Amino acid sequence: MLGTSLLKAQRWNQFRGPSGSGISHARSLPTQWSDKENIIWKTPIHDRGWSSPIIASEKVWLTTASESGHQLYVMSVSLKTGAVIQDTLLFNVTDPQYAHKFNSYASPTPVADEKNVYITFGSPGTACLNSATGKTLWTRDDIECNHFRGAGSSPILYKDLLIMNFDGSDHQFVIALDKHSGKTKWKTKRSIDYMDLGPDGKPEAGGDWRKAFSTPHIASFNEIPTLLSIGSKALYAYHPATGEELWRTESRIGHSASTRPTVTSNMIFYCTGFSKGEIWAVRPGGKGNVTASHVAWTFKRSVSNKPSLVSKKNRLFMIHDGGVASCLDSSNGTTIWQERIGGNYSASPLLWNDLIYFFSEEGKTTIIEANDAFKMVATNELDSGFMASPAVADDSLILRTKSHLMKISD
Repeated sequence: MLGTSLLKAQRWNQFRGPSGSGISHARSLPTQWSDKENIIWKTPIHDRGWSSPIIASEKVWLTTASESGHQLYVMSVSLKTGAVIQDTLLFNVTDPQYAHKFNSYASPTPVADEKNVYITFGSPGTACLNSATGKTLWTRDDIECNHFRGAGSSPILYKDLLIMNFDGSDHQFVIALDKHSGKTKWKTKRSIDYMDLGPDGKPEAGGDWRKAFSTPHIASFNEIPTLLSIGSKALYAYHPATGEELWRTESRIGHSASTRPTVTSNMIFYCTGFSKGEIWAVRPGGKGNVTASHVAWTFKRSVSNKPSLVSKKNRLFMIHDGGVASCLDSSNGTTIWQERIGGNYSASPLLWNDLIYFFSEEGKTTIIEANDAFKMVATNELDSGFMASPAVADDSLILRTKSHLMKISD
């Protein structure tokens, strides 16, 4: 049985949970629910936002925004009761950038440490709030980047740094802010600038070939801390304390990469993006462009564009945006099985014990066994669909649909 201190340490404080991998170590989780069954509370969320919920100071935190992008809000809800505790207009944007209709103006997920919660909407604004009191401690609205289709990358924490990807049509860089003050500690420009091809077939600036929506990830290889950051058509490895580029792989396949890297002890897995995207398995290490020497294998069939991968032992599981679930041998990329479960998917899957939860844009959750034989365990329907990925609080699921936030438990 997990002790209280360990449960507290496992609070879902960032996109895809405490490890950033979409894995829960809860003692139990529900497998059956509906609009009338096993819902502890259900709270409407105003306006529109696809950010995933996180847990801090016994509250559920999330963001939302007006459909026009002029008003950007942070909300907190009581984890126990679902009552709205805070609903604060953080930024009032005079001239919002364009955001694709499939995206929202509040898509990046917050991240929290023991005292504070950190909110970003991308270039329009970043803020730090005390998670206990809700007081805003600092804000930044001067980081320039044309997100082109809207922001999507979530922030992460490393020691005293708040680290964020900015991959727009004009600027592509990674930035680290002092989490206490909001001041810039380092900023590293992407070393490769991928340009679109114009009508004449020649490279021209701006557009999808420069874009990415991926959330960075911290991993340690041979006791060397490494910041993994997917930009436009490339996976970059940086030293997280300084922003120095260590190595990179240049995929040049797909564009606008959106998934968070998935890491095992000796391999990194990432999806290269939209338009014939692939999974690349990369051995960490080396210097400079290590594409020729460090890519172990690639995989092309029904690869996820938006939902991230999840790993269990020597297996990779994923859900394609169009509803095809897959299990791969992570050592060589061999297909173990592929099954069409239907629906459309943006949310990343959740792994708990030997079960994987897939959350569809139509409101259906499909639960399967994380094994070498495909087996469906349960399906659950809600009246509103999922764009946000799930959170876990003790033995409960915290789910954000397109219209509500809810707590589900047996």
